[in-house]
Amino acid sequence: VYNMSPAPGTRHQMILNKLNIIISRQSHLLKGCQIFIAPTDVVLSEYDVVQPDILVVCDRAKITERNIQGVPDLVIEVLSPNTALKDKREKKALYERYGVREYIIVDPIGQYAERFFLQDNTNYGLPDIFGHLETLSLKSFEGIDVNLSDVFEF
Repeated sequence: VYNMSPAPGTRHQMILNKLNIIISRQSHLLKGCQIFIAPTDVVLSEYDVVQPDILVVCDRAKITERNIQGVPDLVIEVLSPNTALKDKREKKALYERYGVREYIIVDPIGQYAERFFLQDNTNYGLPDIFGHLETLSLKSFEGIDVNLSDVFEF
């Protein structure tokens, strides 16, 4: 193995899988938008390429054979000890700058989620925070609810 980041842990992957299943079961509410999971490259610019854990893209013109060309409508990152600061600081700033409408950070250790929603197409402002017994409703897709106790249950 050369110059590779460590793979996410099993808890991270179980949470990612549960989130994908929960959202996919409600995919009829995505109104034709497409769900992707990591590793899927998202090319925001020539210099900014990311691989979110989960993303939803509504503009099919952005979907190519190799990657996503442009800004997703929704991004979800599940924190890992090796990437938590990057997800909370660098990626959040990047998603905000490029105009990702809704950005959700899920913390497996603290068992909570933070939801950032673009205000006036310019900045996220303060996040909405949801505990492990609460339901996270996606703002970008009305009617899609994520019961966090189902996500964190093992």
